Amino acid sequence: MSKIAKLLACLPLLAAVPAAAGEGPVTVELFTSQSCYSCPPAEAFLGELAGMPGVVALEFHVDFWDDLVYGSAGQWKDVFSSPANTTRQRAYNQRIRGRSSAYTPQMVIDGEFEAVGSHRQDVLGAIESAREGERLSVAVSIPAAGGISVDVDGPVAGSAAIWLVRFERQRTTEICAGENKGKMLVNHHTVQAVRRIGDWDGDATTVSLPDFSLAPGEGCAVLVQGSAPGPVLGAALCPAGGA
Repeated sequence: MSKIAKLLACLPLLAAVPAAAGEGPVTVELFTSQSCYSCPPAEAFLGELAGMPGVVALEFHVDFWDDLVYGSAGQWKDVFSSPANTTRQRAYNQRIRGRSSAYTPQMVIDGEFEAVGSHRQDVLGAIESAREGERLSVAVSIPAAGGISVDVDGPVAGSAAIWLVRFERQRTTEICAGENKGKMLVNHHTVQAVRRIGDWDGDATTVSLPDFSLAPGEGCAVLVQGSAPGPVLGAALCPAGGA
């Protein structure tokens, strides 16, 4: 059986069983740009991954394409681009590939594996490999009084930060210049902000954010990860009701 077939075959089981300590979703981060001609297929694939059970899919738009002038098509500044996203990607590449140079589209899986974002079989194979690792259980709930509550527990040793990632669920942008001039690009789970909300030190931890809320069309995820981008020890999407 191919890696793709095995992955798709196990997804319904993953969806039906609540995450326990040592289990949980795999995080996939796509580094992309609206100014990158080869990126739209990877962005469409990220949209598919965002709908898969057992996957936390996030789209980070880098800024190193923003200054490119593409002949008569001119220059396009990605409406989602951020220097912080570029820094995050370069840190991953330094750790995983031993070099600070970066490329797009690139997917980073659980902070440990990387692949070209449009190479579906490589990405799905990396997701399968990431599932074999032990991970923390992360549960995000909405208290009756509002806000959100995050519970982290599990058998993984060490310490890490607890990060809240806010994203826009979906947006279509008409590209008026640059390599993708004339295209209508659809972006999914596009990261707007990453905020440290607490720390995990090896013991069961609860973080409450009573004043937290999301605007219509927004979603969020929680990642347990070191201060510098590295292995994702646990992750969860916020409940849809939080939006």
